[in-house]
Amino acid sequence: MSRVDVLEDTRTDNNDIDERDRMAHIVLPASAVTEAIITGKPCTALCGKTWVPTRDPQKYPLCPTCKEVAQAKGWKIPSN
Repeated sequence: MSRVDVLEDTRTDNNDIDERDRMAHIVLPASAVTEAIITGKPCTALCGKTWVPTRDPQKYPLCPTCKEVAQAKGWKIPSN
């Protein structure tokens, strides 16, 4: 079974982002998350969202598309 990390959406290109757009996302491999945080190079979630994570994903709801993709692959979804 693969390990998945959940990250939240923190787009910074638009100051008018609605709170509904902020969600935790699943990114594979987990090392892509670390690379994004260290280098500033964006990572891509299972849903296709690309961004540089900067906030605690535990504070946001899980992206339903990421969750659906992970469940379809039979992966265990981490709890928030």
